[in-house]
Amino acid sequence: MTEEKRPNVVVVGGGTGMPVLLRGLKDLPIHLTALVTVADDGGSTGRLRNEMAIPAPGDIRNVIAALSDAEPMLIELFQHRFDVCNGLSGHSLGNLLLAAMSSITGNFNMGIREISRVLNVKGKIYPISNDNMSLHAEMEDGTIVSGESKIPLSNKRIKRVFLSPQPVEPLPNAVRALNNADLIVIAPGSLYTSIMPTIIMPQIAEAIKNAKCQVVYVCNVMTQEGETTGYTAADHVQAICDHIGEASVDAIVVHNEPIEKTIREMYAEENASPVVYDIERLIGMGLQIIEGDIIDPTQPTLRHDNHKIASLLHSLLNK
Repeated sequence: MTEEKRPNVVVVGGGTGMPVLLRGLKDLPIHLTALVTVADDGGSTGRLRNEMAIPAPGDIRNVIAALSDAEPMLIELFQHRFDVCNGLSGHSLGNLLLAAMSSITGNFNMGIREISRVLNVKGKIYPISNDNMSLHAEMEDGTIVSGESKIPLSNKRIKRVFLSPQPVEPLPNAVRALNNADLIVIAPGSLYTSIMPTIIMPQIAEAIKNAKCQVVYVCNVMTQEGETTGYTAADHVQAICDHIGEASVDAIVVHNEPIEKTIREMYAEENASPVVYDIERLIGMGLQIIEGDIIDPTQPTLRHDNHKIASLLHSLLNK
């Protein structure tokens, strides 16, 4: 396929699911753009946010590592986390490099661009915003919990999430990428603390809702305690639509094979269970259902198989 005719695929999200997806997509004949959450406030990321007033670098770091074609040792170095008992304890080298490059360039997005160039990243990576933002959740009992890392710990059912300070401005390049997309993919990940912060800014929500291309949600395989306990596949989509507008999602990718008993038992210890695939309700929502055996059997924990997912998504472009 010639360079000019390569379709534009935009992946939106954060957390652990997004890098898996990107590793599969990066070698396909597409123009790939990742729009990444910057609302994380835990660990190394949280300390750098507080000390340097920059957007959260952690999810960006993992996306850079996923899309990098650098030597494996260099990527390992980038992902290295210090565990010595001193001022560096708990910090990831990649987070420190992103903070340093942001300081050198005077801009978080420019810092990402320069690190991406050094690490030979395939595709474009944009933070959803250059702003240092915070995530809050309104629970069904009316209480407000502030901070991305604290929301799942409240063990209350989430009604909605929102960002501060208002207005949070999205990166213009992020909006432009969505407007020019031939396929928009909402990555798997923590629904309220990784996915929502990336899509709920008004201009981003508007771009997804009014997209001329197909918007596909890759559904989580397991529920997550404190966020999606008891959620079915349709509940995940409904939560997205409640935040950015009805009929914002056109299709859903779901895993259609049983989860092994030993793995189910391991996740049960974390109060997580397989996401129920409620086909009739999904069809009633007007969703195209794309199903397959999309789990990587070589992994000790449940991870999407990046090549299987990439193949499914690429087949949508061919149609």
